[in-house]
Amino acid sequence: MADFSTVARPYAKALFDLANGERKLPEWSAALGAAAAVLDDANARRALANPAFDDGARATLVGSIASAIKGGELLTSPAGKNLLQLLSENDRLTALPEIAAQFDTLKAEAENKVKVTVTAATQVDGTIAEQIKKALQQKLGRVVELTLAVDASLIGGAIIQADDMVIDGSVRTRLQRLTEKLVG
Repeated sequence: MADFSTVARPYAKALFDLANGERKLPEWSAALGAAAAVLDDANARRALANPAFDDGARATLVGSIASAIKGGELLTSPAGKNLLQLLSENDRLTALPEIAAQFDTLKAEAENKVKVTVTAATQVDGTIAEQIKKALQQKLGRVVELTLAVDASLIGGAIIQADDMVIDGSVRTRLQRLTEKLVG
């Protein structure tokens, strides 16, 4: 199964409700991030696919590795162990990265935050980054967590991504559009 979004949704929502009720949103976010990091590792995925492992062994493996990662300690709690056991029994451990992503989306909405990535052709000056951040906060009405990235293939300009909104002001895209108009 390549798309885990539907599978992950109820787990992410249930975990969000639990974490929000306990006022542990950051802790659960970190724990899920650690568990997702384990599943992103090819060696861990290979070990989890071993038919000799039962559900308990799979849950324990993910929990022990993730708890060694900063923020993953919560997975050694009864709630964390129950989560991993439940996911393992339902053959859903591989959905952990998507569960973590959806949980973080719910967390950001609850905290009225939005993660924005600005990808530019060259390094963005700190002053300009602050101006972009302030403008986006006014436009979106949310607190903006800005991440800067560099992609020289853009040639110039930048691409701004916030949730499902994309503002593409790159020279590469402008050239592609020009080429399409000239050819078409």
